[in-house]
Amino acid sequence: MLPTRVLSVLAALLLLAACAAAPAPGAAPATHVPAQDMGLLWVKHAAEYRAIARQVYRNAEMALPGYIQDTSWSAMPGQDDAEGLPPAVILDVDETVVSNVDFQLTFERPFANHKLDDWSSNYVSLPIPGVKHFVDTARASGVTVFFVTNRPCEHIEGSDDPCPQKGTTVEDIREVGIDVDPKYVMLSGERPGWDREKLVRRKLIAQTYRVIMLIGDDFGDFVPCARKKVVAPCSSSATRASRAKALQKYARYWGAGWYILPNPMHGSWTSVR
Repeated sequence: MLPTRVLSVLAALLLLAACAAAPAPGAAPATHVPAQDMGLLWVKHAAEYRAIARQVYRNAEMALPGYIQDTSWSAMPGQDDAEGLPPAVILDVDETVVSNVDFQLTFERPFANHKLDDWSSNYVSLPIPGVKHFVDTARASGVTVFFVTNRPCEHIEGSDDPCPQKGTTVEDIREVGIDVDPKYVMLSGERPGWDREKLVRRKLIAQTYRVIMLIGDDFGDFVPCARKKVVAPCSSSATRASRAKALQKYARYWGAGWYILPNPMHGSWTSVR
């Protein structure tokens, strides 16, 4: 057994090492190493992730006939008297239709919108498992499919296109085998009032369609005012507590008209406290 004095010295050294390893209050976090990020690696390699994605789309596909037939049904809270409207589903794009895990593993931090646009312009998109078959089935059943994304319209120097990112997004969707008319793809900032709060665009679709399903990977693809940043028509920042309350408020929709895919890589959940 080591002498008590030696044990005391060792304990002090261990305490000092622990203090040195811990970041000081307010200090910048350690550099992110994507190759060691378990969330990224899970999406990239885990059979479990692909199984969950297939399960989500298969469950949504199985529910389609019932929601088409029940003209009183809407997946949009507050959409009443829509019996005479044609059915539609609304999907997000990133991590819902196309996978950006390879971008997440390789891009130089910090994130910027143009980095994703540059990546998308130079690499063939990877599909989320199950999405193409679901979209094909929905369309064959007479359902219109909309893609509502928060990829923003941003000016690119030397281009006269007010929203060059739209072409990139449409091409990404087509690359996973889903042909799409650009009018069914709706970007953030594409029109006045189309900000990162997707509720505005969902309500616009609901004026002429009975929205029977919402599919996405972020709480904001379903629930309004789910983000830290306050964007109209929201009046306050979302918090973990407010999101938990909304989770319960809309409990009847999860798995019944609302279908959410796993995304441990990025999203509104990362900023709320």
